[in-house]
Amino acid sequence: MSRPLAALPLSSLPRWVPLARKEARTVLTSKGTWLLAVFVFVFGWRPTYLGWEHLGPSMSVGFVQVGVTTLVPLGVLVLSYGSVVGERTSGSLKFALGLPLTRTDVLVAKTVGRTAGFVLPVTVPAVLLGGVGAFRYGLFSPLAFLGVLLATFLYLAVLVAIATAVSAVTTSSVRASGVVVGYFLAFVLLWSQLAVAAYSSLTGRAVNPYDPPADALLFGLLRLSPDRAYLTLTNWILGAGNGGELFTTVATKVATGHSVNGYVVETAFTGASVPLSLHEVGGVVVLLAWLVVPLWLARYRFERGDLA
Repeated sequence: MSRPLAALPLSSLPRWVPLARKEARTVLTSKGTWLLAVFVFVFGWRPTYLGWEHLGPSMSVGFVQVGVTTLVPLGVLVLSYGSVVGERTSGSLKFALGLPLTRTDVLVAKTVGRTAGFVLPVTVPAVLLGGVGAFRYGLFSPLAFLGVLLATFLYLAVLVAIATAVSAVTTSSVRASGVVVGYFLAFVLLWSQLAVAAYSSLTGRAVNPYDPPADALLFGLLRLSPDRAYLTLTNWILGAGNGGELFTTVATKVATGHSVNGYVVETAFTGASVPLSLHEVGGVVVLLAWLVVPLWLARYRFERGDLA
C-alpha cells in the first residue's frame, strides 16, 4: 500500500526542491510581482457591448485573457531575466552549485520555482475579475474559467522558461535585459507584422488583415509566438473563435462577419475546409515547444559554460 505524499521522507523529493522554494519566495515577496497583479485586474476589466453580445457571461472569463496579455509578458520577463545571471555576477551561483545540485537542477528549480511564485499573484486578480464579472453580468462556465486559468499557468511557465534560458546563457545583466526586451518587441508587440512580412516574402502575396487569404501557412506563422498561441487557445476555451487576437476582436469577426483588423480562421476559410494543423489545440503544442526548447538549448550552453 502506497504512503500518502505527506508521509514521504524529504529525501524522496527532487534535490532541487529547496532552491525552487527559494525562487518562489523571491517572486512572492517582490513588490513588482504584486504591482503586476494590480495591473492584471485594472487592465483586464474591459466590459464592452460587443463582448457581452457575442459571449454573454463568458465575457467575464475573457477579462482574464485581456489582463494577462497586456503587461504580464513584460512583467514576468523583467522579473525573471536576472535569475541566473544575477547570481553569476554576484558569485552566489558558485555557492549554489557547491550543493549537491547540477546545473540542470538549477535551471529546473528556477523555472519551476518562479512559475509557482507567479501563480498566486495572477490567480488573485483573475478570481476577482471573474467574481466581479459574475456579480455584474451573471454566472459563467466554471470549466471555461478553469481552462483559461490553466492555459494562463502554462503561458507563465513559458515566459519564465524563456527568461531563465536567456539568463543562463548570458554573462551580464545588461545583455540579458536587452535580449528579453528584444523578445518582447519581436514576439509580443510585432509578431503579427513580422509573420505577415515573412509570409509575403515566401509567397509573394500581399496580405490584407481585413480580408486575409485562406492559407494554412499564413495562419500557422501567425500563431508561432507564445502570445498568439495563448490567445488562440483561450479563445477556443471561451468559444470566441479560432484566432490569435483578443476575444472581442475574434468574436466580433466570427459573429458578424464585419471587416475587422484581425486574422480569424472561420472568416478566412468561409466555404472551405480548415486544415487540421490550424485546430486551436495546436496552441498547446506551440506553448510546450517554447517551454522545452529554450531550456534545452540553455542547458547545453550552461553545462559547458564558465561561471566567472
